[in-house]
Amino acid sequence: MDPCSESSSNSPQDSGNVSTVASGSSTSSPAVTITPSRYENQKRRDWNIFCEYLKNQHPPLSVSQCSSANVLGFLSYLDQFGKTKVHNLTCPFYGHPTTTDPCPCPVRQAWGSVDSLIGRLRAAYEEDGGSYKTNPFGAGAVRLYLREVRESQSKARGISYEKKKRKRLPPQGDVS
Repeated sequence: MDPCSESSSNSPQDSGNVSTVASGSSTSSPAVTITPSRYENQKRRDWNIFCEYLKNQHPPLSVSQCSSANVLGFLSYLDQFGKTKVHNLTCPFYGHPTTTDPCPCPVRQAWGSVDSLIGRLRAAYEEDGGSYKTNPFGAGAVRLYLREVRESQSKARGISYEKKKRKRLPPQGDVS
């Protein structure tokens, strides 16, 4: 069965609450309600949105037919809902982190949001039975896309996303 069709069911897990019976007597034990974490809710919501995106393709796709190209198409689709202004090279605001004047440059999803989304979808894919070896969210094309988005946004906004180098402690000599 396709994981997307399973995740869109109306099970108690999808509604946000999972009921379990505590150990003890079978009739007098109250049900304990476990609420999934914010991360789990967000991951399930993202997965459902991605599955809906696949269903709306022509022809509709199942998750097992999904490739990194479909993931990249999904990310491009999401850019229309972004709020991060990414200045073009010709824009006078290129390289400035904050601007007060309007410009015609496009808005896109922020790199950090896209990176987090891919992480959640990658985990959801594997939780729903997909192999990490065939996970389209971990494909090289998706990693390259993330790197390009990070670099273009950092240059356009004048913000550095460079990794900070850890300071090494000087070696301690033997004191006898």
